[in-house]
Amino acid sequence: MDRVSDWNEKMIAEFRENDGTAGRFGRGLVVLHTIGAKSGEERLVPAAGFRNHDGWLVVASAAGSPKHPAWYHNLKKHPEFAIEAPLPSDGIETVNVRAEEITDDAVYDDSWAQVTTAMPGFLEYPKTTQGRKIPIFQLTRV
Repeated sequence: MDRVSDWNEKMIAEFRENDGTAGRFGRGLVVLHTIGAKSGEERLVPAAGFRNHDGWLVVASAAGSPKHPAWYHNLKKHPEFAIEAPLPSDGIETVNVRAEEITDDAVYDDSWAQVTTAMPGFLEYPKTTQGRKIPIFQLTRV
């Protein structure tokens, strides 16, 4: 197993064991149950999730990599899937969502501001993406 898979499994386990709280994310983590773009198999991915009026924002930052994370392609090909999300106080809910990449510049800028206000560490990632614009998805309940 590689380091990313090990980290993902550790974060998911911590999230579930602590009723929706995990590491530096606190209650700001969601577990995406994506469908593999090529394999068609379910893939579990922990991601920073930012609640907003429509659901959640998730950022395909890949920690500042020049390439999109694999789950980016999964969401583009299979935009409907489930997530595990922390309830506002304690516990986890499973929610069916639809992902839409935010492409409107004004909406993107507002969403990026929400993300970087909540987790300023995201401000470092564009420095290492080699020009890749970091995608943001709006996840909306279905």
